[in-house]
Amino acid sequence: MAISGEVSSELEAPLVADTDNTVNGAVDYKGRPSIRSKSGSWRSARFIIGVEVAERVAFYGIEANLISYLTGPLKQSTAAAAENVNIWSGASSLLPLFGAFIADSYLGRYRTIILASIIYILGLGLLTLSALLPSLINSECQVGSKLGSCSTESQVILFFISLYLVAIGQGGHKPCVQAFGADQFDEQHPKELKDRSTFFNWWYFTMCAGCMGTLWILNYIQDNLSWVVGFGIPCAVMIIALLVFYLGTWTYRFNIKGHGKSPFVRIGRVFITAARNRQATAIQEETGGTLPPKSSQQFNFLNKALIAPDCSTKEGEVTCSVVEVEEAKAVLRLVPIWATTLPFAIVFAQSPTFFTKQGFTLDRNIFPGFDIPAASLQTLITLAIIVISPIYDRIFVPIARGITGRPSGITMLQRIGIGIFISIFTVIIAALVEMKRLQTAQEFGLVDEPDVTIPMSMWWLIPQYFLLGAAQVFTMVGLQEFFYDQVPNELRSMGLALYLSIFGVGSFLSSFLISVIEEVTGRDGHESWFANNLNKAHLDYFYWLLAALSVIGFSLFICFAKSYIYNHKGISRG
Repeated sequence: MAISGEVSSELEAPLVADTDNTVNGAVDYKGRPSIRSKSGSWRSARFIIGVEVAERVAFYGIEANLISYLTGPLKQSTAAAAENVNIWSGASSLLPLFGAFIADSYLGRYRTIILASIIYILGLGLLTLSALLPSLINSECQVGSKLGSCSTESQVILFFISLYLVAIGQGGHKPCVQAFGADQFDEQHPKELKDRSTFFNWWYFTMCAGCMGTLWILNYIQDNLSWVVGFGIPCAVMIIALLVFYLGTWTYRFNIKGHGKSPFVRIGRVFITAARNRQATAIQEETGGTLPPKSSQQFNFLNKALIAPDCSTKEGEVTCSVVEVEEAKAVLRLVPIWATTLPFAIVFAQSPTFFTKQGFTLDRNIFPGFDIPAASLQTLITLAIIVISPIYDRIFVPIARGITGRPSGITMLQRIGIGIFISIFTVIIAALVEMKRLQTAQEFGLVDEPDVTIPMSMWWLIPQYFLLGAAQVFTMVGLQEFFYDQVPNELRSMGLALYLSIFGVGSFLSSFLISVIEEVTGRDGHESWFANNLNKAHLDYFYWLLAALSVIGFSLFICFAKSYIYNHKGISRG
């Protein structure tokens, strides 16, 4: 089969005119021109969405309860466990940059997904083994004092090796699967372009719906039955996902990869050439090339890449073309949007760490003999997404479309901004609830009893979880579509990796904040904001700090969003 995610030049089929029957610039798994009625669109997207649901079940099945495993079987402190979770989450969100580079430059999306899935399965298998290791070693270690040291050291080493193998596998899988799914919709075709915007909405909705029920079960198994089984199920799910993805091969559209230089090389060359010719005069800039009238008004310093006299490799061949300069500008325009959404990512990082630790201290009893696992409270975020996503797609978008005339109702940046605004209220409410929890602990004399359940219902946490879910419907989906749509076509895996990197850097920033605050507030024998005894800690202060950072980030985001010039491709988006 001539497949690679993007078909390589030696397998390239001739480009065909875009008609109702064929898709321009795409081929099927045998390298033949792709037939619209037999490939792509929702026919292929269903397979790919199913694969993503399985992958997210596997990933969140590990991440959602990771802090419980670190503070439980591995006996880490709350602050150390939160830092480890944030560092791993950050690495998991930054590694897609490497995976996207491999896909866009060498292997293509299809092959990268296959390879990443194999690494993913290996990591999950070893993770399961690490949970099983203590019982295996304990059966051989019969000397009492050596029993703990025999198992713990080996278990910790294997655990973290396998955990980061999962991160590497996810790094190749995550950006490529979503980009490959969006590739199944032809942006030159009016209906498919509209369907592609809907695809991003239903992608997130289906992923969350599929995860919600399974995560409840996984968290219960991990907390009450067996970590071995709790880690083994995600491994089995990923094996099934790989098989499903392969079965859909005959329906996929594969983009034709051209003969030109790597997009990374082209964009890099623009910046280098512009820097080399920074002394160019205004007259030279005006005569250096024909510039598009609107988008080139931003980042004019890059126009210098068009006029360098020593920029030709062959007679009549200009090293940096207008198209290449515009590609570089499109990428550069993303940087302020990327940076100003980082406070949202820091807020997002709190749900699997401190939100979960708050839940541990509250009354989680549903009926006698059954307590909801604290990590399962995160499914309230998923529930909010499941409820709000159809409302957004079926009610909000049509109403907004009638007002604005835009196919998507509102712009991508407007959608992102609404979610950031909601996230501000998320941490404000989280701070107020935490103040109430601390007050309740004092009233009942439980400040020095960290293991005693505080007589305060877990339902107090519903608003902060639900608002975080609502924020994700707007910001997360908006960022996915924005970074896929606004990068050059050949860099769409990298575009989605940039979106994911926001949350990677956000996790690292969260970890950095925790480390600094832990050091500063814990001096001279004082209890830090993140004391192991949460009844003496001050998570409320931390949440107020995050609220302030979010307000600053939101203000900067509005400034940059107002001046942003969209990179329109294909059919006009209105």
